[in-house]
Amino acid sequence: MNLWTRIFKKESLSRYLAKDRRLIKSMNGFDLIALGVGAVIGAGIFVLPGTVAALHTGPGIVLSFILAAIVCSTAAMCYAEFSSALPIAGSAYSFGNVVFGEIIGWFLGWALILEYMLAVAAVSTSWAAYFNSLLAGFGIHLPRAVSGYFDPANGTYVNIIAILVVFLISFILSKGVKTSIRLNNIIVVIKIAIIFIFLLVGFFYVKPANWSPFLPFGSNGVLTGASLVFFAYLGFDAISASAAEVKEPHKNMPLGIIGTLVICTILYTLVSIVLTGMVSYKRLNVADPVAFALRVVHQNWIAGIISLGALAGMFTMMVTMIYSSSRLIYSIGRDGLLPKALGKIDSKHHTPNNSMLVVTIIIAFMGGFVSLNQLTNLVNIGTLIAFTFISLGVLPLRKRKDIPNDGFKVPFYPVLPLISFGLCVFMLTKLPSETWIASIIWFVIGMGIYFTYGIKHSQLTK
Repeated sequence: MNLWTRIFKKESLSRYLAKDRRLIKSMNGFDLIALGVGAVIGAGIFVLPGTVAALHTGPGIVLSFILAAIVCSTAAMCYAEFSSALPIAGSAYSFGNVVFGEIIGWFLGWALILEYMLAVAAVSTSWAAYFNSLLAGFGIHLPRAVSGYFDPANGTYVNIIAILVVFLISFILSKGVKTSIRLNNIIVVIKIAIIFIFLLVGFFYVKPANWSPFLPFGSNGVLTGASLVFFAYLGFDAISASAAEVKEPHKNMPLGIIGTLVICTILYTLVSIVLTGMVSYKRLNVADPVAFALRVVHQNWIAGIISLGALAGMFTMMVTMIYSSSRLIYSIGRDGLLPKALGKIDSKHHTPNNSMLVVTIIIAFMGGFVSLNQLTNLVNIGTLIAFTFISLGVLPLRKRKDIPNDGFKVPFYPVLPLISFGLCVFMLTKLPSETWIASIIWFVIGMGIYFTYGIKHSQLTK
């Protein structure tokens, strides 16, 4: 077998299904939607509608969120078909292995590692900042040395809160899917309740005059806004990593993915409508526009509750992403492309605790010691690369007679998958050049690992 044939050899769905039987199928459609909403709705819902409206769209931010959701929905439907046809752990990594071949699977897995781990590390630092502000409200101040990434010149050495919250979430997840999903569901409900408190209170202070002019920056402003808020929806794809642990995946996976997108679109749209109705969009270019709007109408106590909503939002996002990244690393270890120990399942809780430990240490280190300000754009490129291949992958998937699919199928095939592919490529071209340079370095490292370690230890070689 020559090298080209070897690296494009496809994985067997039956082998994946046999390996993943050690994972317990315990999640239903509601659990998946809570997991998805937990990942997508973070602190950004209290920030993006205000800042983007102030700078680019005005009250037309509502149209930007709807337009971005339509773009995202094309990729979401492609993920839904894959998750329905291939109910296996590993998301785009495993899908790529089955449909395109091992090297494409590895490429997608390496992109997702970048997305998941950087996203959690960045959010852990934001969570720590919000939590420190909350403590300061009670007169508690942590020593400066333990309240920021490693920067001795400014007197900070470690962000201890960022590290502790990552270890706390990993500890909860290691106790089994049922326990962690139940906790995630509760926090997601609390988070949505806080959003509705804002909507109900804010509704009484809406002045329709603030919605005029509706499009002060014109239609181009709406399109610019859509490209900026597009990334607010990223995270729904993480649901697909849980496919092996879902009851009736052909029914519940599409429900979880598409349901997440619908609910998040409604929430983003409602917050945008109320926020721009409470205060003129010109005044919303602040760090905390929702809390600012509440202070303007003298509802300071609700502004305090919004901070709790932001903490809850970021916490559930980290739960979903740490969960998904542990399943991703487990899947790669299961295939031998990373050390086999990472593909082991704990016999007591039926969770991949080895991969969870590795993920936790890496994320905690980045969140606790590294400045991530310049790296967060890499999250977007990792996601969009996965979206691109999954959109295109629906075409060969639909032709595979050995992979039956009695569940969800993308409508208007093959037009819609091709539209999704084109939109993802367009979004990739909009990312800055420094993001591309950093990602190329990341993928060169990944290919080095694959050709020096992965290809020799792969289960496909055996």
